[in-house]
Amino acid sequence: MGIKNFETADEEFNLEQMEAETEGMLRLRYLTRENAVFRRTPGGFVSLQVGEENYERVRVVRSFPFTDPDAYISIRMADEKAREIGIIKNLKTDVDEETAQMLQEQMNLRYFTPIIRKINGIKDEYGHAYFDVETNEGPCKFVIYMNSSSVVHLSDTRLLITDLDGNRFEIPDYTKLSAGELKKLDLFL
Repeated sequence: MGIKNFETADEEFNLEQMEAETEGMLRLRYLTRENAVFRRTPGGFVSLQVGEENYERVRVVRSFPFTDPDAYISIRMADEKAREIGIIKNLKTDVDEETAQMLQEQMNLRYFTPIIRKINGIKDEYGHAYFDVETNEGPCKFVIYMNSSSVVHLSDTRLLITDLDGNRFEIPDYTKLSAGELKKLDLFL
């Protein structure tokens, strides 16, 4: 029994192609210094060559950004589907030092998360919280939604705050804040 192509109003549906793509997505490929060559692109991105496959630009994504940031680094296509090309098990041992540094730079851009050192003020207004803080990168003001998904407890004392634009801020240990700062932050604890 053959597999047919089905045409829809918007596009042609090809079951064989979908099965091949699914098989490719389920295949786990580990990338190492022996089978993968990473290079910087003129635009400041990273390209990848794996055997005969060449990817002009790739995304570098941490599988465990908070608990194990240098392990299981996912290398993905840079398009909207972000299909995984392969995994680097350990950034410190599976690639050379120059490659590790290049990939680390990409992740630092992707996971830029200033550390909040001091809370100057938090104003609650119309379902939003307006933060005025001092970070390790300097003073900053940002706005978050007053819902549970904007402030996430990463541990008993560690907080991750995501603003309206998707920027992330971290408080490594809120118990080290002053009593006044804790009172301002009390809505989120």
